[in-house]
Amino acid sequence: MSCCGQKRAAAVAAFSVGPTSQDPSGLPQISQRPPVTFEYVGATAMTVQGPLTGRVYRFAAPGSQLSVDPRDAASLGAVPRLRRRW
Repeated sequence: MSCCGQKRAAAVAAFSVGPTSQDPSGLPQISQRPPVTFEYVGATAMTVQGPLTGRVYRFAAPGSQLSVDPRDAASLGAVPRLRRRW
């Protein structure tokens, strides 16, 4: 006869998703795709946080261009006053 704690632990383990985006050291993996360049076309400055990587991108002035992790590119492409450079 097993206790309910073991059943609960088994259920949690069955539905848990492991750290798929991290290497064994616990650090996020670097994307194998090349970075994507964005240009800020606003009037002052802008700081944006990438939703997938958590990186902070600081566009210091109008016309600032930054290389963005490709995992964040789709989300940053939806931000007003940020333009993807091709």
